[in-house]
Formats: sequence, C-alpha cells, structure tokens
Amino acid sequence: MLRGSPERELAAWWEAEAVAATKAQAAKEQVRVDPGAAGEPERKAGEEQPKEPAPAPPCAAEEGDARIPPRPPPTLPVSLAKPEPVSGLCPHGKSRIKGRSCKRSSGQPDEYCSLRPVTVDSSKARTSLDALKISIRQLKWKEFPFGRRLPCDIYWHGVSFHDNDIFSGQVNKFPGMTEMVRKITLSRAVRIMQNLFPEEYNFYPRSWILPDEFQLFVAQVRMVKDGDPSWKPTFIVKPDSGCQGDGIYLIKDPSDIRLSGTLQSRPAVVQEYICKPLLIDKLKFDIRLYVLLKSLEPLEIYIAKDGLSRFCTEPYQEPSPKNLHHIFMHLTNYSLNIHSGNFIHSDSTSTGSKRTFSSILYRLSSKGVDIKKVWSDIISLVIKTVIALTPELKVFYQSDIPAGRPGPTCFQILGFDILLMKNLKPILLEVNANPSMRIEHEQELSPGVFENVPSLVDEEVKVAVIRDTLRLMDPLKKKRESHFPDIYMDRKHRFPPVSERMSSLKLQLSKLSIVRSQLLGKSLASKENPPHSDLAGASQGNANPDAHLPSICLKQVFPKYAKQFNYLRLVDRMANLFIRFLGIKGTMKLGPTGFRTFIRNCKLSSSSLSMAAADILYIDITRRWNSMTVDQRDSGMCLQAFVEAFFYLAQRKFKMLPLHEQVASLIDLCEYHLSLLDEKRLVCGRSGTSSASRLQPSGTPQEAAPPAPPAEGRPQPCTDGAHKVSHSRHTVS
Repeated sequence: MLRGSPERELAAWWEAEAVAATKAQAAKEQVRVDPGAAGEPERKAGEEQPKEPAPAPPCAAEEGDARIPPRPPPTLPVSLAKPEPVSGLCPHGKSRIKGRSCKRSSGQPDEYCSLRPVTVDSSKARTSLDALKISIRQLKWKEFPFGRRLPCDIYWHGVSFHDNDIFSGQVNKFPGMTEMVRKITLSRAVRIMQNLFPEEYNFYPRSWILPDEFQLFVAQVRMVKDGDPSWKPTFIVKPDSGCQGDGIYLIKDPSDIRLSGTLQSRPAVVQEYICKPLLIDKLKFDIRLYVLLKSLEPLEIYIAKDGLSRFCTEPYQEPSPKNLHHIFMHLTNYSLNIHSGNFIHSDSTSTGSKRTFSSILYRLSSKGVDIKKVWSDIISLVIKTVIALTPELKVFYQSDIPAGRPGPTCFQILGFDILLMKNLKPILLEVNANPSMRIEHEQELSPGVFENVPSLVDEEVKVAVIRDTLRLMDPLKKKRESHFPDIYMDRKHRFPPVSERMSSLKLQLSKLSIVRSQLLGKSLASKENPPHSDLAGASQGNANPDAHLPSICLKQVFPKYAKQFNYLRLVDRMANLFIRFLGIKGTMKLGPTGFRTFIRNCKLSSSSLSMAAADILYIDITRRWNSMTVDQRDSGMCLQAFVEAFFYLAQRKFKMLPLHEQVASLIDLCEYHLSLLDEKRLVCGRSGTSSASRLQPSGTPQEAAPPAPPAEGRPQPCTDGAHKVSHSRHTVS
C-alpha cells in the first residue's frame, strides 16, 4: 500500500475515530467529581446539568518526523467537511456558562488559553537577525526587535554577554567566552590538558605564544632540526585578536617572523602548519561545525548534525618558498576566498566554494570511508575541547553572576573550525565565540557595487541551528508538558507498534464501507446541526507546537558520553577549589590570604613545605603570570597560575607517578579534608543551636539563635577513577 494512497488515509482516519470513541466512552464511565472541587460553580438541586461537549479529535499518528493532522476521508465533498461555528461556544471552543466567558478575551489565562508565546528580545542580534527572525516565525513565538520594558524569556545578543544589562531570563552568551576562545587563551587551556593527557589532546597543533615564548620557539625548532636534518617544517602565525583571516601568514623558519611593528602590541600564536590535508577536487577545505553549550553546571553539549565546508579557490600544493603567500591556496577563510575570482556561489549543497558537511560525508562514504569513525573522532574532539574551556568559564561566570544574586541563565552557539588530514584525523584550528549566522552573501554587480543575495546553503544549516537551539532552551516547554501530557507523551506510548496496526488493517478496511455511509449521513445532517467545530479548533491549538517542525538537528553528546570523558575533568575540579577560596564574590583572582587558607585547610603544609615557602611560591608564580597578561586591573593569582602551583604541589607530594595521577591524588586529598571541615562546621552549628535552646529559661520567649557559620559548597567526591586512567583511545557512536 503506497504512502499517500486513499486506503492508507482511510485506515488512519478509522483508527483515529476508534481512539476518539474509546476516549469518549472512558470519559462517560468516570466517577463524577464534586463540581466545587473541580473549579466549577455548584448548581442547585434539580438544575439541569449542561451537556458535555463532543470529544476533540485525537492527535494523528506520526509519520517520520512530522505529524499529520486528522482529516475526513478524501472522498467527502469539501463543503460537507467544512465546519461552521456553533452557538453556545466562545471563540476558543469553551462552553459558555451563564456568568462565565472565555478568559482569554479579557487577557486572563484559562485551562485552554493559559500558555502565552515565548518572548525573544532581538534588538542586539546584529548579523544573525535574519536567521533569528525566520526561526522565531517558524516557532510561532513573539519577537521584540526594538527591545521591551518588561523582561523577555530569551535575549539574543550578537557579540557578548554584556550587550545588555539582564537580570532574568536566558541569554545566548556566556560571560568570558569571547576571551576564552581567543587564540592565546585557547592554546594555554589546551596546553594544560596536553601536559596531563598528551595522547588525548594530540588533535591541536603544537603552539607557541609570541612574543613571550619566541626564544623557546627558536630553541625547540633548532633542537628538532639538529636531530633530524630532513625535517623541513612550515609554521602559521595567527594574531591573537584576529578574525576572518586577518593578519595570518606562513613562514618556513623562526627568523621569518615579523618581530618589528605590531607584534608587541598585538600578540600572536605560531603553530605547526598541517601540510597534508584531505583534498576534494584538488582543493583544501575546512569544516565549520556548530556546537551548543547548553549549560556549564551540569555540563551539556550538543553538536549540529550538519555544518558547512569552506573551500580554498586555488588547487593545493604543499608549502614552498614560492607559494607561501598564496592565501587562496592555503587559507580556507570564507571572508578571504570570497574575493577570489575563482569563488563559486552555488545554490546546490554539494557544489561550489561553500557546501554542506553532509554532502562531503556522502562523497567520502561513496569512496568507502568509515563515516561513523570520522564522526566519532569529531565528537571526541569537541567534547575534549569544551572540557578544556569550562574551568575558566566557571570563574568568569561566578564573577558576572555570583551565586545568590539575580541573573540570567546562559547558553551559547560556538563555531568549531576543523581540518581533516589526509588520514582523516580531525585537527582543531580554532573556536569562534561569535560564528557568522548570515544567510546571504554579497554579489558584485559592477565594480564597487554589491548586492546581498540569499545563500540557500547558509540558510539550510544556520536557520536549523538557531531554531532548534531555541527549541532546546524553550522556557515554557515544561509548562506545556504539564498542561497537555498526552500530546507530549512519547510516541511508543501513544501509538501501538506498526506491526499491530497493520495486522488489523484488513478488519478496518472491511468496515470502511459502513463507516463511509454513516459519515455521509452525518455530514448531510450537519447542515442542520453544525458540529462543535470550535472545540476541534481549540484542541488543535493546544496540540504540540513542534508537530509541524522537523526533528531537532542538534545531537546531545554530553552527558550522553560522560562516562567516557569524565576522567579528563581534573582541571574542572581544580577550578572548584579555586572558586571556593576566592573569598569575595565577583573577583577572578586569588589573593595571598586565600592561597594560605587553601594550604591550611587542605593540610598541605608540612616540614618540606612551610607556610613561608607557600608564600614564596604564590609570589613567584603570580608575578610571572601577571607579567604575561595585558589586563592588570586585578592583582592576584589567576586560575592558570593556580593550576601551575597545584601541579608543583602535586609533584612534590606524590613522586614517582605520572602527572595526571599526581594531580588526581592531590585533588582527592584536598576534597577529603574539605569535606571533613564542612562536616565539622555543620556539627558545630547544630550543637550551638541546641545549646542555646537548652539554656533558654522556660516561659520566656526564645530569641533567634545566631546563625551557624555558612558551610561552603561541599565538593563532589571523586567517582570517575581519574587516578586509574590508561591512555586508551575513546570512541563514541
């Protein structure tokens, strides 16, 4: 039987009618509830009870990712099937009772109309505005393009968390994310993880920070060349604050770095250049994947099922002194290649200079490539990168939104730029805090005259990412689920298996002729007695608002695969210790008193490490890190300096172990002593309260006992077996 055949439609309609009849029969057999208890005014004895409205048609069965609303058999005339308003019903399908009316007309919620649309402030959306407008329109939400005096549910910012002063709702930016994904900060965060787990973080090229590590860069390159004279590397220099390919260039030797000029005022990162990338049509390309960081605590990560592939516009050749300056050959940045005469704009997702990532995977699959393995490696790269970024993000978060103070919850879409090597190993190029969400491109009509032209490839990918991000962050979803649990019930609980439905198909079809004749009779009679169409409309209005949308394009990867990656979160646990001893809410640097308190409370001082030695350690490390940072507004020890001091203490206390086991053991020790301290404070607080109550004379009013000392947040026990880790490769499906 074909998908859209009349037999299938009639069978589906018959099944819907059967379900509706079952529900109506069950409703009649229910025990009547006291009218007053049900929220209805009590009626006097002998007063006629109002007739119950006809049951609303049931929700149709899902076909793939979309639900088809119930409809009468296609053989019925349209004029007969069209409902008309019925007297005695309000415009929203609720029975009119004397003295009562539909509350929606007066602006008050009722059981049918209580759910308002989600409100979105798009006044700061900037370049993502067009895609955002389409997404809001598809979701049937309410947009405020010029802001709103009253709070909105969601605020969409184009640049950073601080685009608006927000005290409630949800905002699509995390505080500190822009600073965290800059090239220097990202390289330092990944380097810490490479020191702990070198095999797990080999997806990021070896990096040096300029100008601070220029001498180290020169020495290490010379040492490798002396050991292997055949090694002829190429390096790529990227300005720290650069974007869209600005200021990037290639070199063959450290002496080629442009030390003069702006390097002191504009720091940069120099990395090993990937000389053997995967080529398609003899062109180098990279992948832009969209990653949703839904929350920090607990950590939730989603990856879009499709992304963009940006192509160079000149055939690739391995770097040589002759082609180092050919940016259209070596740099995949869209903002650069669009100015090439070879750039191809295409409405097809599988051709042109910008294509969908799914079209690339399809092409690789046709050549026998294991696509699941490629996706598994990419997912692993994304999770590990986010794990490297989250510790310092927590410090930024508690600084801008301290615990106990009003503030919004945050989420953010990140753009991961990934390069596939010739052996299909993914390499992380960079992470973008503000990935472009434009869905049009500039087309030059004449020299110097440009016009914005819609890009179907961008719209297909980016609108889905924004729309489904909003669906995941929907603040009213739980309310709708509580109001209409049957609509949001899982598919397998709402409908029997397909095999069961098909087994009774012959029986249903045998009754179609009888049902059809009955329907014709009812339809003819409906001219005189119109059906309760308003009730049906109300039922459809309350249906699942996502029924007309495709399935969500964002796939959860964490905490789904948390068991495979939790052992990597050592620095995250160090950040919890760091935040605990910051002392003052809103600060981001640890003072000398806080560091001494950390040493004392965790019982780290001993004959080999006196408190004076701990003070010297604090001064030395803090002074060195402060000299490397441009921002000198706050004095004290930053998180990365604290991590370095923690590594030093772990190596002194637990010798003859790998670094990650030393660090894990010291974290366990600190968390153990702090948990004992928390228990002691809790017991002291209880004993003080009970002693005050016993000393209070009888017959006199008791005064409020002084509050117990505030117990600091108890750290979570170590359950991930971090000190028993083997460097095995972890894959996800």
